[in-house]
Amino acid sequence: MKEESSIMKLPIIDLSAPDRLSTAATLRQACIEVGFFYIVNHGVDKDLLKRLFEESNKFFSLPLEDKMKLNRKELRGYTALYSEKLDPSLNTQGDPKESFYIGPLHGEVSDLNQWPSEELLPNWRQVMETYQSQVLRAGKNLLSLLALALKLDEKYFENVGALDQPMPFLRLIHYPGGLSGQTDEVLGASAHSDYGMITLLATDGVPGLQVCRDKDHEPRIWEDVLDIEGALIVNIGDMTERLTNCLFRSTLHRVVPKGQERYSVAFFLDPANEFSVKCLETACSESNPPRFHIKLKYPSVRV
Repeated sequence: MKEESSIMKLPIIDLSAPDRLSTAATLRQACIEVGFFYIVNHGVDKDLLKRLFEESNKFFSLPLEDKMKLNRKELRGYTALYSEKLDPSLNTQGDPKESFYIGPLHGEVSDLNQWPSEELLPNWRQVMETYQSQVLRAGKNLLSLLALALKLDEKYFENVGALDQPMPFLRLIHYPGGLSGQTDEVLGASAHSDYGMITLLATDGVPGLQVCRDKDHEPRIWEDVLDIEGALIVNIGDMTERLTNCLFRSTLHRVVPKGQERYSVAFFLDPANEFSVKCLETACSESNPPRFHIKLKYPSVRV
């Protein structure tokens, strides 16, 4: 039985807007209500986005033998079709998508990254590194707005060391065409939430992303998130939900195949390993005490 879905109307956050307090107020409402929004004027070059998807297509079009030479190690590299299942409760062989993971580009951890041969893809590494650099700047800008939205100094995350040596991961994703459906058995990416701070998503415009505002409601109601040309789609992760004492929402989402081939690139912006995850002072009070009493050190692990 197919589930009904409707189109979700998300707010658009302009990162270049001069009135940052007003923009932060809009962002706060979006994070409280749904945990998803668009960002525009983010500083990622339009031509670079085009090249990003061209290079992603080139990699996933390689023979499986060549891709498997970069099989994922240390959370970097290639994962084949059906090798991941984001919702382990499903009775399926895995999610019908293939991915490629690129970790941080700074320090010794950058040596863990794997790269296709320059003979096969001469421009691939340069495009990926340039994109990660530009989208990282956009993410840091967004985190300063997020701090304002939480009634903190806009340099809060910078001042507490979260951005000294952040642990960003880039994930290229390819969903093959030929599949369609809206049942648990036919999902490009099964229902999940992201566990880090924020995720910035670029897509090729092909629909499929869906969001569930209330994960506890049965049956779950899914809404389609459409692409806006030039915009990035952003969602709040589990860590930010925890930091804000569940004020900001880390929302369930999934990808439903529409019968078309689809490409997307997710950028997970997570803090430095030394960052302590505890309730922010502006998100708790005597009448609203912290819901989580264990302070966590953030690990650089991504599954």
